[in-house]
Amino acid sequence: MSRAETTKTVLVAGAANLILAIAKLIAGMLAGSSAMLAEGAHSVADTLNQGFLFTSLRRSARPPDRRHPFGYGNERYFWSLLAAFGIFVAGGGFSIFEGVLTMTGHGGSEGDVWLAYGVLALGAVLEGTSWVRAFTQARRETRENGRDIVDHVRRSPDVTFKAALFEDTAAMIGLAFAAAGLVLRQVTGSQFWDGLASALIGLLLVVVAFVLGRDSMGLIIGQAADPAAQREIRAEIAAAPGVTGVDELLTMHFGPDELLVAARVNFSDDISADQAEDVAGEIDRRLKERVPIVRHVFLDPTQRAPARAAGAADEPA
Repeated sequence: MSRAETTKTVLVAGAANLILAIAKLIAGMLAGSSAMLAEGAHSVADTLNQGFLFTSLRRSARPPDRRHPFGYGNERYFWSLLAAFGIFVAGGGFSIFEGVLTMTGHGGSEGDVWLAYGVLALGAVLEGTSWVRAFTQARRETRENGRDIVDHVRRSPDVTFKAALFEDTAAMIGLAFAAAGLVLRQVTGSQFWDGLASALIGLLLVVVAFVLGRDSMGLIIGQAADPAAQREIRAEIAAAPGVTGVDELLTMHFGPDELLVAARVNFSDDISADQAEDVAGEIDRRLKERVPIVRHVFLDPTQRAPARAAGAADEPA
């Protein structure tokens, strides 16, 4: 369900950005506006990035094979990292450079701004539609996990969805910056405000790229399940018959929809090896029912030494 929803979100965002990239670049050149050119670069970067994100969804869905026994889920994080780099270079870098040139009097020119205003209005409609789509997905997922939206977005391992949401949010803010820059340029007759708007758009994109890049890097390295999921998993294992404790619990994401669980589990002294194996199978089944993203469960059964024997071993001879 999450993958299908994310795919729709990415496709809607990609279509909106492709249309706007062409319109903004034409309007920016005709209006001589560095802010509009920055917005055009922003949309070009976003279009390329949606292509990266769509590729990540397709490639990460491949089934496990002998060389990749845990599947290709982590490939989503690689492509998301490329998308973050694209936002930083193609969007943020160009926008800041163009803005600085205009503020120092080496860029920008006078032109017809009314076309630019029309494109900004079109952008508000298309980007707004894309943003509503991403926001609706976030609301639907929060109803399922009981979190508020900010906490859900912060903790979600689905960086593809987060990239689409962050890009659309940055796009809406960027449209406001561009419109303000054009208005102030008309009112004051100074190109400085147009350049400042371009630089602010660039800084906004740098922040988005940093956040997405940081999240992608953490997940590529190997990120554990969030604390609430870990508590749920630990409680489910500890509640199994014959289990007296969980010494160590390790979890790791292989993509946003796949989680590996490894645990060192203590069994009671009177449980046999065959019974321990049956209990382990039941834990595997219950974990996958309780936490649907759990795909692989590895349990290391141990038996605690009796407290009296442990104490006696510490006594001096």
